Amino acid sequence: MYGELAAAERFENLTIEQFGDERLICCKGGVDRQARDLALRGLERAREIVESGSFDLVVLDEICVAILFGLVTTEEALELVDLKPGHVELVFTGRGAPQELIDRADLVTEMKEIKHYFNNGVMARDGIER
Repeated sequence: MYGELAAAERFENLTIEQFGDERLICCKGGVDRQARDLALRGLERAREIVESGSFDLVVLDEICVAILFGLVTTEEALELVDLKPGHVELVFTGRGAPQELIDRADLVTEMKEIKHYFNNGVMARDGIER
């Protein structure tokens, strides 16, 4: 759903909020203004959550790809690191992490594909890739 929170689910000890839509973002013609606005709304919501200190773990899934595509700036992501209370674990995922983010991180892990079911025709699965 463009322009609004795409999904929010609440479990006993887990809250999932998804911003964005299912379209592939292509940067050839520049960043789509609606996509950037939606990414910024997601980032603002993440800021509220981080600052509240109400959660022990906050995961911004694929934020590094959002930075790579120009939907979010490295500086905007680093602001979250600066706002983070000491007891909050902040996790950024996605390929292409900018060096500034790597330098500020306490832990950096790189995953490497060995085998992927996509190569056997299995498309993105709900709850995993989308």
